Amino acid sequence: MGLMPLTLEWRDVGIRILLAAIAGILIGFDRGESGKVAGLRTTLLVCLAACLSMLEVNALLAQSGKTPESFVQLDVMRLPLGILSGVGFIGAGAILRKDGLVKGVTTAATLWFVTVVGLCFGGGQLGLGVAGVVLGIIVLWFMKAIEVRIPRENQAELKITYEPGRFSKESLMESMRARGCRLSAIAGTSGQPGDRVQERYEVRWYGVPKSRDVPPFVECATKAGAEHTEWSITR
Repeated sequence: MGLMPLTLEWRDVGIRILLAAIAGILIGFDRGESGKVAGLRTTLLVCLAACLSMLEVNALLAQSGKTPESFVQLDVMRLPLGILSGVGFIGAGAILRKDGLVKGVTTAATLWFVTVVGLCFGGGQLGLGVAGVVLGIIVLWFMKAIEVRIPRENQAELKITYEPGRFSKESLMESMRARGCRLSAIAGTSGQPGDRVQERYEVRWYGVPKSRDVPPFVECATKAGAEHTEWSITR
């Protein structure tokens, strides 16, 4: 079963489909548990589809390489290549871009990866397919615990309201800079003279993703003279 034989027995077909199903379940379980767009069923279907496509290629091997006088020659590798191209469209649909944030890239990569694993099992490369499943589980399950501990650039939006003459933008920037933050103005609004001024800032700093240890936005803005402060994490 290391190579694609010309005559495919049902025992071989069953083993390949079973291994592809196990691979799709193992890799898709992590995605489904996390509530991703492409969860367990999607990953399983993609892996099985790739496996079945290679089984079809295997069934066509006995017809490939014939002389033109017998029947049309078949390029059996066009089918798996077409499968990979089709999965690319599915992966593109899983990627979302909103407000400068890109989400779903790991989901798209997982679908492409599990397709290759299914092609390996369908083509009879069982050892290579098993190695792929092990690598996929290591990356998706165990590397996640490492990734969440790697500091990265975080981003937040800061909205402040103040009375003109009682707020120091320089003091706010200096206070945020002392805490390792970079502050840049986005927009500001003000009405008639004497009215309160509202301004929005973009704050960037390095820290562990999804950490509760965030810069003291309210404290820094209050010390600078702001009357009201709102903030929200944007990345």
